[in-house]
Amino acid sequence: MLLKKMKTLSGMQLIAVGFFLLILCGALLLMLPVSSRTGEVTPFVTALFTATSATCVTGLILVDTYTHWSVFGQLVLLTLIQIGGLGFITIGTAVSLVLRRKIGLKERGWIKESFNVLDIGGVVRLIKRVLKGTLFFEGVGALLLITRFYPKMGLGQSIYYGIFHSVSAFCNAGFDLMGKYEPYSSFTAYYDDPVVSFTLCGLILIGGIGFFVWSDLADHKWHFRKYALQTKMVLSASILLVLGGALLFYLLERNRLFADMSPVGKLCSSVFCAVTPRTAGFNTTDIASLSEGGKLLSILLMFIGGGSGSTAGGVKVATVFVLLLHLRSTLLRTTGTNIFGRRIEDATVAKASALLCIYLFAGLTATLAICGMQDFAIGDTLFEVTSALCTVGMTTGLTGQLNLASQLIIIFLMYIGRLGSLSFALSFTDHKKLTHVMQPVEKINIG
Repeated sequence: MLLKKMKTLSGMQLIAVGFFLLILCGALLLMLPVSSRTGEVTPFVTALFTATSATCVTGLILVDTYTHWSVFGQLVLLTLIQIGGLGFITIGTAVSLVLRRKIGLKERGWIKESFNVLDIGGVVRLIKRVLKGTLFFEGVGALLLITRFYPKMGLGQSIYYGIFHSVSAFCNAGFDLMGKYEPYSSFTAYYDDPVVSFTLCGLILIGGIGFFVWSDLADHKWHFRKYALQTKMVLSASILLVLGGALLFYLLERNRLFADMSPVGKLCSSVFCAVTPRTAGFNTTDIASLSEGGKLLSILLMFIGGGSGSTAGGVKVATVFVLLLHLRSTLLRTTGTNIFGRRIEDATVAKASALLCIYLFAGLTATLAICGMQDFAIGDTLFEVTSALCTVGMTTGLTGQLNLASQLIIIFLMYIGRLGSLSFALSFTDHKKLTHVMQPVEKINIG
């Protein structure tokens, strides 16, 4: 009966229901006594919060991952992170490919929705590339991290830690096991280690540029002119955000948070601070100690996020790029929204505007609700809400202080942030037949 109902769902609805069921299963597994170090049952809301954060590759936590969860619980989290990062449809398709089952037209449509690509053609080939690329990049990342963890942890534990953090970084999840040395410390002990810092940054960026961009790069190698418009936009914006963000963080924090660091430490920390808000959630510096300017810059980077159809969240770099181009064309009174010798469809501009409005509305409403229930500073609350909605996982320390109602708000934000707020809204109207009637035009004043 359930399978029949699932087959009638649209792609968007299937993804929404699938993630919900995955979160629920994860929460139930995390509640088991075997999942905690003490052997006690974890409260449902704590398990639900953690399962949502892992599945939605966010990284916000109510309990420290190492000190609270047993190895079994950590493996449950790692599984949720991997499935949540790639998408359960990708995993299901991988199983079908291994079993040599035929991928039908409906299944290809689901893959198209999951990866947020424009055409149904070539989606199976894309999935194969994603699976191979994921295995390769996570494997290389794990090996590099193992070389740095081995002297301190030994062979067995360094392998486990290398794999866990490589998967977490690639999926932009932000879960870590560094609570072994100090709870909630993340990678602060490695703030001046170039290998750890840049390996994590590389994994975050590769996972966050988008699987379509991967495929385009694989097809056209270094020939920039042959890239699709989306690839050109994502790569250009990503380079600008990383370099510009690192420079701004250095200027803002060099005499504050970075004041006592060595030149290498300042370089690593500046780059890491610019990369990790792009929905990764790790930190090598104390986020609560950032200057107000540093916190605001982090919020802006969190809100922008990564590439479409990737492991990253946020409104996506292409969305912001399109809106800025549209603003430029409006101010210059030019016809159309143009870049790299191409014109962007008006429907794409409208979709970008809708997405921005939904994220702003959801974020500000949640901030108002939490501030209304708990006496938090508005800046820290906005930081927490943006981190949840854009599936980042960074916090100034508010997560552990949230009451039940605030925790449920954050859970909902993480869920819709992973699905994409616009996709979540459209899933309710996907099967409805809406009558589009052209009404008489009347002019109004704007601005």
